[in-house]
Amino acid sequence: MYHRLAGVGGEPIGYPSPAMPELRLPAANTSASLHGAGSTVVVLGHGAGGNRRTPMLVALAEALAGSGRAALLYNFPYAERGGRRPDPPRILEATAREAAEVALARTGADRVVMGGRSMGGRIASQVVAAGARADGLVFLAYPLHPPGRPETRRDAHLPAIAAATPMLFVQGTRDAFAREDLLLGLVERLGTRVELHRVESADHSFRVLKRSGRTADDVLDEVRAALRAWLERHRL
Repeated sequence: MYHRLAGVGGEPIGYPSPAMPELRLPAANTSASLHGAGSTVVVLGHGAGGNRRTPMLVALAEALAGSGRAALLYNFPYAERGGRRPDPPRILEATAREAAEVALARTGADRVVMGGRSMGGRIASQVVAAGARADGLVFLAYPLHPPGRPETRRDAHLPAIAAATPMLFVQGTRDAFAREDLLLGLVERLGTRVELHRVESADHSFRVLKRSGRTADDVLDEVRAALRAWLERHRL
């Protein structure tokens, strides 16, 4: 059971569940949870205003576990401390790298997929661009640019890894962090191993307008199905 509250930027945060399996990332001195088991492990980081108990991440981890895969969710150190300001990039990247290493070591999986919500996905891609192993990358609301500042792009590192690493972008059509023409242009430039799934009427937090007639559960079901289908297409 998760109770929700608003974090930075409206990011939903959940209180801990006693059923969640806990472990530590020793170098980063932060916590993680491991769900399920399988030959693929999916490692997901949280957004800037969330933590590893963000309800969507937990729901996806549980769905992955139910599909015969493993999933690892982890906190960045600032979130572990209850802070609001993200750590410097080198610390964020070191934490994401350690999370993937611990996930592989603890599960014995043959394949590792990295990614996460917003900042978590961006940091994972930067780690892969720097040479870390990933058999796939999953971006849940990739922050292509700050809201209202499309000239400040966060995609320069992606073309170098797109040829070798399949990617899935799951993005709301109202996401202020990813102007539609820029996002579509990026996906086209990155090539055929990159897929984009648009969530109609959803914003950066995957909230939808009431007039859409859709609920939060409808959106979660869509994201869950898109992720699982992509993993299956790539035999991950």
